Amino acid sequence: MTDAVGAPAYRSPLLARHGAVEASGPDAGVAWHYGDPTAEQRALGRGGAVADLSHTGVVRVAGPDRLSWLHSITSQDLLGLAPRTSTELLVLDPHGHVEHAAGVVDDGEATWLLTEGSHAPALAAWLDRMKFMLRVEITDATAEYAVLGEPVDAEGGEGEPVTWRDPWPTTAPGGTRYGPPDDEHPGSERDWRLVLVPRADLVREVELREAAGWRLVGTWATEASRVAAWRPRLATEVDDRTIPHELDWLRTAVHLHKGCYRGQETVARVHNLGRPPRRLAFAHLDGSGHTVPEAGAAVRAGGPDADPQSRPVGRVTSVVRHHELGPVALAVLKRSAPSGELIVDGLASGDPAGGVIAAGQEEIVPGDGVSVDRPEARGPLTRGLGGTSGVGSPGFGGALGSGA
Repeated sequence: MTDAVGAPAYRSPLLARHGAVEASGPDAGVAWHYGDPTAEQRALGRGGAVADLSHTGVVRVAGPDRLSWLHSITSQDLLGLAPRTSTELLVLDPHGHVEHAAGVVDDGEATWLLTEGSHAPALAAWLDRMKFMLRVEITDATAEYAVLGEPVDAEGGEGEPVTWRDPWPTTAPGGTRYGPPDDEHPGSERDWRLVLVPRADLVREVELREAAGWRLVGTWATEASRVAAWRPRLATEVDDRTIPHELDWLRTAVHLHKGCYRGQETVARVHNLGRPPRRLAFAHLDGSGHTVPEAGAAVRAGGPDADPQSRPVGRVTSVVRHHELGPVALAVLKRSAPSGELIVDGLASGDPAGGVIAAGQEEIVPGDGVSVDRPEARGPLTRGLGGTSGVGSPGFGGALGSGA
C-alpha cells in the first residue's frame, strides 16, 4: 500500500487517538503503540486486546475453480479445504525462493488471501496472469476491507465475518518441521487470528471491542508476540534468496506430497537430499546498554570478546523489546554458524560508533539442516548433497549448498 514514490499511501484513522505513535517500516500507516506499550503487551498476553492491522493486504479469489486452481500453483494442498478452515500458502519462484506468503480461508463462496499490504497488488496481478481460461475472478479487496488482530484461538463461525486463524506452529498434514515439536514450541502459547471488517466500519468495530473491555494495542505488542513465537513474516524474514526450509515454514505453509507446482522440485530436493543454506534463530539481546540493533544489523559468531570486525554469519531480521523477555530478535544465519553466543552490530550499517550487542542464541532450524522426517540416504545418489561445495542441479540457485 505505497504510492509511486514509496511513501505510505494509507494512514489509519485510529492514528488520531490520543497517544498514538505511528509505526515505521512494513507497519507504517498504523500505530506502533498508543502510549503504554508494556500495558498493551500485557493486555495482548491476557487475551483482552484488539490490534489495528488495517494496513494488511486482502486479495479475494472467487469462481468455481478457485481452490483447485490455487492448489495447482501454490505450495499448499487446498483441494479439500472446508469453509471457515484456515491455512496458509507460499508462492515460490522457479528456484524455490519465496515470492509471496498469504493466510488462506474460504467462506464457501470465495477464497480470501491475507498478505502484506505492499504485496497485495503484486500478488493479485500474478494470480490474474496465471488464471488462463479457468473460472476464477481475482480482486485486490484491500481498499474495501480492513483487518483486526485478536488473541483468540477460534475460526470464524457461520454468519460471522471472514476470519483467518493463524495455524502456527501446528505441523499441518503433509508438512514437516525442523524446529521443536508442536507442543514444545513457544508459538504454541500464542493465540492469534485476523478478522476482516468493512473498512468503513473499522473505528466502530474497534470501539465495540473496547466496550467489551478489550484494549487497543499497536504493532509493538503484536510484533513482540510474533517474535517470541518464532513466527516468520514475509516483510521481515524473507529476502530474494529465502527458501521455506530456512524459516521452518514447512510446518504450516508447504504440503510435501501434493502435485507439482512452481518451485516444488527445490522444496522436495532440499527436504529429501539437501540442507537449507541458512537457518532462522532466536536471539536474546543484552539489554544493559539500553540500545537495540536495527533490522538488517550484521550478526557475528562469538561472545562479548569476539572480534567485531570478523566476517558476519547473518543478519537480524526482526527486533523488539518484549515486556517479559526483554530485547529479543529473529535472525537469519548461515547454516554453518556456530550454535553458541553471538554479537550483533549496534547499527544496521555496521558503524563502529554503534558498538556491538551480545546475544544468546536459540536454534529454530538446527545447524544440521535435517527435518524430523527426512528419508534415510540410499546410496551414492545423495553423495555430496548438502556439503560445503554448494552442489546443486541447474535451476536450484545453490539451494542445496551449505551457505558457508
